[in-house]
Amino acid sequence: MQVTLLYFDGCPNWEATHRRLETLAGELGFDLVSRTVDTPEQAEALTFRGSPTVLVDGRDPFATGGEPVGLACRVYATDDVLAGAPTEQQLRDALKTPH
Repeated sequence: MQVTLLYFDGCPNWEATHRRLETLAGELGFDLVSRTVDTPEQAEALTFRGSPTVLVDGRDPFATGGEPVGLACRVYATDDVLAGAPTEQQLRDALKTPH
């Protein structure tokens, strides 16, 4: 399984996602690649729905289809609140779901 973290430097939320994914990579044994998205053109080409975006084998498991594409911070619905990053449990569930 290939997991890619897409982010842009202006958004602070990617760092928490990166830490959580590193922990899960150790547990679940997947390859983690981190990639910055620097331009609106890159965002469009990658269907970048905001920072952070997690791709599992090229698929965004958190996408609903209504998210805008572009250089912005992304919002995730957690059990309690809207947050700037998915929880470790949300990531674990996304990684264990068949693609």
